[in-house]
Amino acid sequence: MSSVTTLGSHAPAYVQAFDPPLSLDELRRRTPAVFAAGASARTRSSYRFINTAAVLGALLEAGFRPSAAQQTRSRAGTDPAYARHMIRLRPVREQVTLLDCIPEICLVNAHDGTSAYQLLAGLYRPLCANGLLCRLGDFAVIRIPHRASMVADVVAGAIEVCAQFGRLRSRVEAMAERLLSPAEQLELAHTAFHLRWARSDALPPFAPARLLEPRRPADNHPTLWHTFNRCQEAALAGGIHYHSPTERLVTTRRIRNIREEVRINTTLWAAAERMLAA
Repeated sequence: MSSVTTLGSHAPAYVQAFDPPLSLDELRRRTPAVFAAGASARTRSSYRFINTAAVLGALLEAGFRPSAAQQTRSRAGTDPAYARHMIRLRPVREQVTLLDCIPEICLVNAHDGTSAYQLLAGLYRPLCANGLLCRLGDFAVIRIPHRASMVADVVAGAIEVCAQFGRLRSRVEAMAERLLSPAEQLELAHTAFHLRWARSDALPPFAPARLLEPRRPADNHPTLWHTFNRCQEAALAGGIHYHSPTERLVTTRRIRNIREEVRINTTLWAAAERMLAA
């Protein structure tokens, strides 16, 4: 029988967050690239095609269930059947919450030759539906090339990621105990601001401190954990309102590109870990 463990005397119970897993029909609707019948014509002759559906089937047999799925919007002239896609899965036999979030594994792939299979540790925060992705120190991201043993390698990698959840638990608890000064909070906000917008043509005309604005009372605390979550949500989910130089009201957009989501998420997590160690 599955169990849900909530850590910490002040942590809310998130039993309702364990919704039924996504069905295959829902996965087909959200991520058609998972069920691609072949690789893109743009791939090299040496590219070995193994569709994500086969890998997903092996993960289901190993005791994982999909909780969310998305794929990057295809550019003009490209086929969405081969687009980069990400599936978030939870181990059914070990449903554990870490303070106010649930550990997951995240599987990333593409059928156009632009990505090997990647496995990352993820955190789902029901409080705000944040999809946090974590690099666990030197554990980092597991990358699995397309080869004959790939399906077995992905399953082994998923189990390896799950084995890191204990270490992830200690990091989350330590971040929740670490109080930040206003200057330290602003430093993390600057990091998130430049991660999100430095690659743009121009930085938005508002101060990085806007990323520190709590969107709910539960996040209005000066800990590293709450500061990280405020910055991560503001950078990735968008929703910040400001006026352009022409006085037009503008709202920052949600990041929907999987490559960018992984880059911002994991780099900001690394910055938080450095602050924890300081």
